[in-house]
Amino acid sequence: MSDLILTPNIDGADDFYAELLAAHEDLTKEKSDALNARLLLVLANHVGDRSILTAALKAAKAALK
Repeated sequence: MSDLILTPNIDGADDFYAELLAAHEDLTKEKSDALNARLLLVLANHVGDRSILTAALKAAKAALK
């Protein structure tokens, strides 16, 4: 697999964002967090490449600094 893509790369990004927000409607904080965790694991499984997943973890954590 190639390098981690950190630039916008989602077809219909605004539509996806709206869909993501809609999926969280009427959920408690606990269920919303669980949905995020499940979504992350589903997408991580789809990516499958451990080096890409490690790079994504590092990029996400670095964004918090």
